[in-house]
Amino acid sequence: MQDSSAVSPIDVLAIAAHRDDVEQTCGGTLLRMADRRLRTGILDLTCGESGTRGTAAERAAEAAAAASILRVAHREALSFPDGAIENSLANRIAIARVLRRLRPRVVILPYGEARHPDHAICASLGYQACFLAGLANFSSGDLGPDAPHRPFKILYASLYADVRPSFIVDITPYIETRLQSLLAYRSQYGDHIQGSGLFVPEQEIRERTFAEARHYGLLAGVRYGEPFVQREVGLVDDLTLIPVQSI
Repeated sequence: MQDSSAVSPIDVLAIAAHRDDVEQTCGGTLLRMADRRLRTGILDLTCGESGTRGTAAERAAEAAAAASILRVAHREALSFPDGAIENSLANRIAIARVLRRLRPRVVILPYGEARHPDHAICASLGYQACFLAGLANFSSGDLGPDAPHRPFKILYASLYADVRPSFIVDITPYIETRLQSLLAYRSQYGDHIQGSGLFVPEQEIRERTFAEARHYGLLAGVRYGEPFVQREVGLVDDLTLIPVQSI
């Protein structure tokens, strides 16, 4: 994990199980937030040591390159076991310490129904860590020296989930840069013999990622989009300013 004792507060923090998850599901959104001069960050829970392709060291270098492309202000990784993340008190405390240090207003988590067990557990683990980080008098474990902090908004990146999004973020200006952040993971998305039956061939990555973004963009009347789910209801101040045309 990076030494981040002097890190300034983060506006939007994306938490994911693996390096490259954020690039796939909400990389365009982080780029859009960076253009709004918001400080963005990524917390990867594992180092990728159990992946079919690439070593943890290779993926660390690739993650740093991708973070630069996405213009995130801060990225770090915890050392939860890849492929065996547990929703344990120790893991909740580890994430809560990061939340107290980075103090994000918005946290993005993976959607809770997923093919990979790590992704599903990350959703519940991240939510519970957000709650824990705000408890001023929690004493069962060391939450670190920073003051209690609870994010204002928790969102779920639902790109791969069969669920109706609560809203779409227009990533049309960022679609090419988003793709480049994903392709920074050469160990994962380059053409290799190892794992060729499990991984999308490199020549298909652009087509698939653009098709997914196009699908969600069409739902919101834009060219390319990324979908999100929020658990709470929305609030509208002016009915004439609600985006997305009905007819």
